Amino acid sequence: MPDADADAEFTSPASTAVQEPVAPVRKRPKPGERRVQILQALATMLEQPGAERITTAALAARLEVSEAALYRHFASKAQMFEGLIEFIEQSVFSLVNQIGEREPAGNTQAAKTVAMLLQFAEKNPGMTRVMVGDALVFENERLQQRMNQFFDKIESTIKQSLRTGRDGDGSATPSLDAQVRASMLTAFVVGRLQRFARSGFKRVPSEHLEASLARML
Repeated sequence: MPDADADAEFTSPASTAVQEPVAPVRKRPKPGERRVQILQALATMLEQPGAERITTAALAARLEVSEAALYRHFASKAQMFEGLIEFIEQSVFSLVNQIGEREPAGNTQAAKTVAMLLQFAEKNPGMTRVMVGDALVFENERLQQRMNQFFDKIESTIKQSLRTGRDGDGSATPSLDAQVRASMLTAFVVGRLQRFARSGFKRVPSEHLEASLARML
């Protein structure tokens, strides 16, 4: 005959005695999990419009851990921001590669790249403040340099898309034309991201995007 409750927990006679209540034990994060939690908390705090400079004390308080616990996973706050920048780089350039594989070189590829960047920022407002440097003020200078390199690489990618697409268009100066357009499109992206961050995330970067791209391309 089957058990009345096969899922019932086995208890010994001693366990039926009245026992003192036991305080819940906080589950220890798995290796690497705490690092992710720290970065997620930092990104969330950056999403608050008008947020002041984030301190490790405030970050530790949000996570309900000590500052020493943060430094067991990151040697400095700069390393925490580097973790966010790595996420931005990996996410964006992975999508850039997908666009390059799926779309023909030229205006379409460049437009898709611009749209992707603006949509990424719209979905990740905290990351937007890192991308435009607002969150990096008073932080280590190398962080802003790394974001500058990020946009240099974006501009180079757009330039390559436009140059390759215009090689067969009969333009007398395809490289120069592509360089000018790539610079203009990159400046457009940066401007939209800055407006998004400084409006308290109210002016979405994708506003009138198709019409804007049609005029520039």
